[in-house]
Amino acid sequence: MSDTRRRVKVYTLNEDRQWDDRGTGHVSSTFVERLRGISLLVRAESDGSLLLESKISPNTAYQKQQDTLIVWSEADNYDLALSFQEKAGCDEIWERICQVQGRDPALDITQDPIDESEEERFEEIPETSHLVELPPCEQGRLEEIADLVTSVLSSPIRREKLALALMSEGYIKKLLGLFRVCEEVENREGLHHLYEIVRGVLFLNKAALFEVMFSDDCIMDVVGCLEYDPALVQPKRHREFLTKTAKFKEVIPITDSELRQKIHQTYRVQYIQDIILPTPSVFEENFLSTLTSFIFFNKVEIVSMLQEDEKFLTEVFAQLTDEATDDSKRRELVNFVKEFCAFSQTLQPQNRDAFFKTLANLGILPALEIGMDDLQVRAAATDIFSYLVEFSPSMVREFVMQEPQQTDDDVLLINVVIKQMICDSDPELGGAVQLMGLLRTLIDPENMLASTNKTEKTEFLSFFYKYCMHVLTAPLLANTAHDQNSKDNFQTAQLLALILELLTFCVEHHTYHIKTYIMNKDLLRRVLVLMNSKHTFLALCALRFMRRIIGLKDEYYNRYIIKGNLFEPVINALLDNGTRYNLLNSAIIELFEFIKVEDIKSLIAHIVDNFYKALESIEYVQTFKGLKGRYEQEKDRQSQRLNRYRRDARSLDEDEELWFNDDDDDDDGEAVEKRMGDDFSDSYGKYMEAKKGKLHFITVCIFLDSFPQISV
Repeated sequence: MSDTRRRVKVYTLNEDRQWDDRGTGHVSSTFVERLRGISLLVRAESDGSLLLESKISPNTAYQKQQDTLIVWSEADNYDLALSFQEKAGCDEIWERICQVQGRDPALDITQDPIDESEEERFEEIPETSHLVELPPCEQGRLEEIADLVTSVLSSPIRREKLALALMSEGYIKKLLGLFRVCEEVENREGLHHLYEIVRGVLFLNKAALFEVMFSDDCIMDVVGCLEYDPALVQPKRHREFLTKTAKFKEVIPITDSELRQKIHQTYRVQYIQDIILPTPSVFEENFLSTLTSFIFFNKVEIVSMLQEDEKFLTEVFAQLTDEATDDSKRRELVNFVKEFCAFSQTLQPQNRDAFFKTLANLGILPALEIGMDDLQVRAAATDIFSYLVEFSPSMVREFVMQEPQQTDDDVLLINVVIKQMICDSDPELGGAVQLMGLLRTLIDPENMLASTNKTEKTEFLSFFYKYCMHVLTAPLLANTAHDQNSKDNFQTAQLLALILELLTFCVEHHTYHIKTYIMNKDLLRRVLVLMNSKHTFLALCALRFMRRIIGLKDEYYNRYIIKGNLFEPVINALLDNGTRYNLLNSAIIELFEFIKVEDIKSLIAHIVDNFYKALESIEYVQTFKGLKGRYEQEKDRQSQRLNRYRRDARSLDEDEELWFNDDDDDDDGEAVEKRMGDDFSDSYGKYMEAKKGKLHFITVCIFLDSFPQISV
């Protein structure tokens, strides 16, 4: 029992004022010799390592929030929090802290950190005078109360004294009762004062006050007070929105009343922070840090409670996977899961991983396949898919590779995502950009390398190019049919630019698969049609695609470009651009400069032979003259080699003649002649074989030197 009572999560506040989860463990308070005092120790439940060791200092201000939280600061900008699983454990540790500091455990804060000037100013104040004297809670004294609340915000110790006074006298509920009276009698001036009072109380930044203000019987009156901003001619209708417009839908009845209450509370408090309260000034930005923490820990608790309610989530997924579920109910279920996933993004990495593992175990991916004919279901499913890809690309890849065995290509989950990208109705294609990033994550070999399944890369890329690539390239191929750019409006150009960006990524990271696809579909020719687009950014995307291909220095690609005469649209674009010095001009020049610097002989010969006359007039850069120079150097080198091999062949003939002359001059006698007669046939045969081999080698060298692109 003590284990669960003392079970806690340790949090630290980061620079962005967000709580970072440091781990889960068990807390104890014990004397630490090294620190020379009673300290809080938290040891990890996984391996017993020390997560926290913090001495309970007499001068540290500890706060107890929401019955299960203890928060304090150990240094400037270093805040800590312990979130207890059970209230009893929180109370035990709180009593221990108060015992060490000599404070009353009934209070929710031990003391407030103050600077030296305030400490000196108040050090003579007796302990009994710790409360601010509040005016009577009457309509005629509202202005006085408002002045008091706003006057203490600049002083930490006075804020603390006012908070204690408001709590000790039950003053908040009295003020909210007075609000109802003022609204009934239409006391507009009193309502304006109540706005200032409630806003000031929120800026006191005290969790104990929030517990009262955000309780079920008070929160709508708090919202009501905040409707009467004196700067507005007419009050806002926030309560009407919260009670009538904003409807809480229970797709599956939530039987846990505490969970339902926590969801309502969190939504309303988030509404107060995001919608009702004005954006805080630079001087006020830290006043609502406790409110942010209040919402954060509420969300953590909600997700935890939903995850632990196996019956609820099991029922959700049972209905999702049931093909008999009607369309309207399915829309509600999918939208609930989508909101649930969005909600989880506020969690820390460990909590978020546990959340998605729970969804995966319940069968979230198979559930998304059903009902894809409905546009709303498809859109929500795509959003859920994006959350899952961010969590675990390998898990998604493993699932989608199993789909072709069970369904048609058109309803494959990954193809649904591609179609959502293609059909994005947003003129700026905001959703399409996000989905393109997800597809890029899925097909990125870099995040496949760490997989335990070593065949994941090969299998998934084979799957993608077989079942999905034709869906991705369909708009590009349709728009460039008959070598014309049929649609050149801005939105189409943006979509094609996104597709080209993804294809360029494939050229860089997929070698065999994309090469085969480009050759089979003659894809580069279709892409270069877009060089004629009136949208320069699209022409640049097409050029970038070709530049990545040439950058690979792959002779297979080079021969494809030469055979298809695919430099022609690029050179036409350069000539059409004229003397304008712009990004398109620079990008095309850089392409040819790369070919020159890397000395890609086959492309240099093709460019000079076919296009130099059109390019020789361009003299503001030396790129094309440099290409011509490379071309001439290579021709001279080949000519010199050919002449050298011819000279080598002539010298071989002279050696042969000398050999025979030596035989004619041999006067050693009949015995020698007889021996030569016996051995002549063998020696001559060996000589001719050697001669043929040498001549064959020379011939091969001449052939290879003439065609350096062929490798042996």
